[in-house]
Amino acid sequence: MNAAGIHRLCVLILLALQLGLAHAQSAATVSSPGAVLSVIVNVNDEGRPQYAIARKGKPVIDASRLGFILADAPKLERNFVIDSQQTRSSDDTWEQPWGERRFVRNRFNELRVRFTERNGLKRSLDVTFRVYDDGVGFRYEFPDQASLHTVNIVEELTEFDVVDPATAWWIPGGEWNRYEYLYSTTPLEELSQAHTPVTLRTDAGLHIAIHEAALVDYSAMWLRRVEGQRLKTVLSPSASGPKVVRTAPFTTPWRTLQIADSAGGLAMSDLILNLNEPNKLGDVSWVKPFKYVGIWWGMHLNTQTWEAGPKHGATTANTKRMIDFAAKNGFRGVLVEGWNKGWEADWFANGESFSFTEAYPDFDIEQLAAYAKKKGVHLIGHHETSGNIAHYEEQLEAGLDLYQRLGIDSVKTGYVADAGGIKAKAADGSLRFEWHDGQVMSRHHLKVVTEAAKRHIAVNAHEPIKDTGLRRTYPNWVAREGARGMEYNAWGSPPNPPEHESILVFTRMLGGPMDFTPGVLSLKGRDGLQIQSTIAKQLATYVVLYSPIQMAADLPENYEKYPKPFQFIKDVPVDWSQTQVLNGEVGDFVTIARKDRNSDDWYIGSVTDENARTVTAKLDFLDEGRRYTAQIYRDGEGADWKAKPHAIAIETREVTRDDTLTLPLAAGGGAAIRFAAGRR
Repeated sequence: MNAAGIHRLCVLILLALQLGLAHAQSAATVSSPGAVLSVIVNVNDEGRPQYAIARKGKPVIDASRLGFILADAPKLERNFVIDSQQTRSSDDTWEQPWGERRFVRNRFNELRVRFTERNGLKRSLDVTFRVYDDGVGFRYEFPDQASLHTVNIVEELTEFDVVDPATAWWIPGGEWNRYEYLYSTTPLEELSQAHTPVTLRTDAGLHIAIHEAALVDYSAMWLRRVEGQRLKTVLSPSASGPKVVRTAPFTTPWRTLQIADSAGGLAMSDLILNLNEPNKLGDVSWVKPFKYVGIWWGMHLNTQTWEAGPKHGATTANTKRMIDFAAKNGFRGVLVEGWNKGWEADWFANGESFSFTEAYPDFDIEQLAAYAKKKGVHLIGHHETSGNIAHYEEQLEAGLDLYQRLGIDSVKTGYVADAGGIKAKAADGSLRFEWHDGQVMSRHHLKVVTEAAKRHIAVNAHEPIKDTGLRRTYPNWVAREGARGMEYNAWGSPPNPPEHESILVFTRMLGGPMDFTPGVLSLKGRDGLQIQSTIAKQLATYVVLYSPIQMAADLPENYEKYPKPFQFIKDVPVDWSQTQVLNGEVGDFVTIARKDRNSDDWYIGSVTDENARTVTAKLDFLDEGRRYTAQIYRDGEGADWKAKPHAIAIETREVTRDDTLTLPLAAGGGAAIRFAAGRR
């Protein structure tokens, strides 16, 4: 054994002793390729499977239970022994068809442990750990066996026992408004039940994010604090009783822990993507990142309506006006909500009236699709379901066929319903009420995505199941909502606070792209409600909150009112070859640099919370020996989201990678910069 191997063995033995794990000499162990993280797996004296994690020899996750409660068989929890263990290493690099960076390195060491009951049914359960230098993923694998062929899971017993005192950023799980809550910032000991990702910062400064990857045909994981800092998995409910029903062999989603010295380290991690399977769709060159405008913000302002009538937004004339605006300003797409029949009456309550093939009489979809094509613009379809997937699935293929025929190559889906209000058909044809993130919806979303892929249509899901990196496997699943977006700034009570975006980067965004719909330059919501942002921060959000589709959400007349800031929205790309988090703290501020995939230009976005601050940005990410023109959009003199939100300074200067920029950010403010590549 070489020196590195001896060091790893010593670390693992020390970890076992520190955590008090029984039978340390027979534990299954694995370390990350750079010996940063170590995992030890064992059974205690009662035969309960457990694992623990250390970072650089210091415990991070104390001994934490593994197992399941079943509906029709004894629970998988105790009387186990480690029957076998296997290890392997892998190091490869794969290319994203679109994303925050073009190439992703996937380097890990893997441990696969088989637990077998020492008495009774002698059932077996495998657990596979993949250990990276910046995180750990583990999942259960149910082998096919006579004693456990059909698996009816009532609850998963997975735990995460965090060692050091920590602050947590979290939203409640199991409440009526799905994922659309403001984040709480509390001691971890005050967390109740939360959706993931849950992000933690220990008192010593270590950052940990707990989430899941590859959520397929399974119920989503919530986290409930059971005592101290010990978190336990709670699976989203099912109307049928068992929360998950599967036939062996199968694997669960990965349970993930991203672990880094800094908040930026969490945002730079590719753990979630790497734990998903490679692209299953083949050639996906038809999936196009793009910016879009739409008939949408007016409805949230209550100046237009989804349903037909005197204020109907989706008319032929209004849509032509939006197509003309998009063509003039270089936007690929025009989203049209409210085009289809069924928005009258109480659509929120049932969704049974929606047609996904019939337009309102004042919306000529055939003429508009042709008009858009002539202008070099694409209509973006909209399928609001009100959570009635039983009704939607009956028309799904016909609705997508219509879009394919008309050249509409992307669709925004919606599932507006209270949590627990999804209407789905059971096997006997009866109507059941499910949760947005239960197994039924996990299956439904993939049905929509794969049916859309057959027709070369991209999907942007709102009121979705949470993002767990499935865009790697299904690259036409380009974005989703899954948090409070811009619409809360139109009518929210309260609207999104200034800290919101700097929390999202290190929480919700760790799962994947969000269709936040930024760019409201008027800074006004319904009835004059003040958006808690400066105009410069609206621009910075295009860089800070990643999505391969970005909306210019404001009304065209407001972009015409602010043409100089609007220029940045027209210029900023949505597809990147590189990304670097330059600095940031959860809920305070963040600065991100990204390189355009289709040019040599770089962009920076920086946002702050309610506190004015000055941040610095070293430009050493720029190419060596090259000069750039920095087009800077920053908060102007006296800028403040309350008193002077439209104060903006726009300036240019020549820079190289040897320079450092100082960016004064106003309260609720930000800065956006384009680095136009010049001569070498």
